[in-house]
Amino acid sequence: MTMRTIPYARQTITEEDIQAVVTVLRSDWLTQGPAITKFEKAVADYCNVRYAVAVSNGTAALHLACLAAGLGPGDRLWTSPNTFAASANCALYCGATPDFVDIDPVTFNLDGGKLGAKLSAASGDGTLPKIVIPVHFAGQSCDMESISRLCKQQNITVIEDACHAIGGNYRDTKIGSCRYSDMAVFSFHAVKIITTGEGGMIMTNSGELYQKLLRLRTHGITRDDQFMNGPSEGAWYYQQVDLGFNYRITDIQAALGTSQLVRIDEFVIRRRELALRYTAALTGLPLILPQERPDCRSAYHLYVIRLQMNRISRSRREVFDALREKGIGVNVHYIPVHTHPYYQKLGFGPGDYPEAEQYYAETITLPLYPTLSDADQDYIVAVVREALS
Repeated sequence: MTMRTIPYARQTITEEDIQAVVTVLRSDWLTQGPAITKFEKAVADYCNVRYAVAVSNGTAALHLACLAAGLGPGDRLWTSPNTFAASANCALYCGATPDFVDIDPVTFNLDGGKLGAKLSAASGDGTLPKIVIPVHFAGQSCDMESISRLCKQQNITVIEDACHAIGGNYRDTKIGSCRYSDMAVFSFHAVKIITTGEGGMIMTNSGELYQKLLRLRTHGITRDDQFMNGPSEGAWYYQQVDLGFNYRITDIQAALGTSQLVRIDEFVIRRRELALRYTAALTGLPLILPQERPDCRSAYHLYVIRLQMNRISRSRREVFDALREKGIGVNVHYIPVHTHPYYQKLGFGPGDYPEAEQYYAETITLPLYPTLSDADQDYIVAVVREALS
C-alpha cells in the first residue's frame, strides 16, 4: 500500500494558466512587454493602490524598496526576527545595519508595544532606524495603524513585508493598499497565495517612489527626458542615472500571475475554510492554535501550531519526525534570523529576542493549500493526534 505524500504547500495551476503562458510564448514579447504592465495594473487595482512595480522575486522587491527609500551606509533598518532572512538581508544589501523587534506572543507578528519602547530608547540615544519593515507573518497583517503612527512621529519609512499576505485584509482595506505605509512588497513564489513561479511586486501611492523603482529595476536606466541630464538624442537614446539592477520579471511570469489573480479570492476562501477546519479539529489538544485579530482577515499562507511542551512527552523534533514518517510534509517557519551564524557574526545571538526564540522552539507548520482535500486534512489531524499521544 502506497503511503500518502502531502506537501506543506503547493501551487494550483489550471489549463487557463497554461494557456495564458502559451499565448505569451507565441507572441512578440517574452520580456519587457505588455503582459508585465497588465499584471501590474491588475494587482494595483485589486489592492486599490496607485502604483505597482513587478520584479524578479520578493527579495528583489525588498531590496529595491529599501534603495528607493534612500537606505544606505550608516542607516538602520528594523524588522521582525520571525521571518525569512530576506526581510533583514535587504538592509545589508544597502550597506545599512539590521536590527529586530521581538514578536507578539499571540499573532507572532512584530509587537507594536515593543516597537514603541525600542523607538523611545533609540530616540534618546540617536539610533533611530530609517526604515521599519513589519512582516505580515502567515498571512495576517501586523497592527499597521499603531506601527504607522509610531513611525510617523519619528519620520521613519514603513515598508510592509506582505510576501505572505496578498488577498488578506486589515481594517476592511486590502493588504497592499499602502494606507498605513510608504510601500508594500509581495512574493509570488510557487508556495505563495498566487504564483508566477518566481516573482515579486512593490506597491506604493507615491509617484516619486514609483519612478525611482522603475529605474532601479532596470539598471538605473531611463528613456524619459524629465529624468535625464540634457535632452534625448533620439529614439535609441537612454541614460543610466542611478546604480540599479536587473530585477525584471518576464512576460511569461506576468501572464501566469494575471491568470492566477483571477482566482485569488477563491484561493483565500479555501485557505480560510481549511484553517477553520484545522482549528475545529485540533481544539482541545496540547497545542496553541493560530488566532486572528478582529480587525484582520488573514490570507492564511501558513497554518502554524505551537506545541505545549509541558503537556506532551515528546520533543518538537520527535513530533515533527513522526508526521514526516507518515508522509505529511510539515515544515517550520521560521528559525529566528538573529540566531543564524551570519547574524551572530554581526553581534546577535540567542537570548536577544526571547519571544521569537520560544515560538520557534515549539512551532510546526501543517500543510495548507487550496487543493488540499478534506480527506487529506482529516488524515493530517489524525496523525497529529497520534503523534501527541
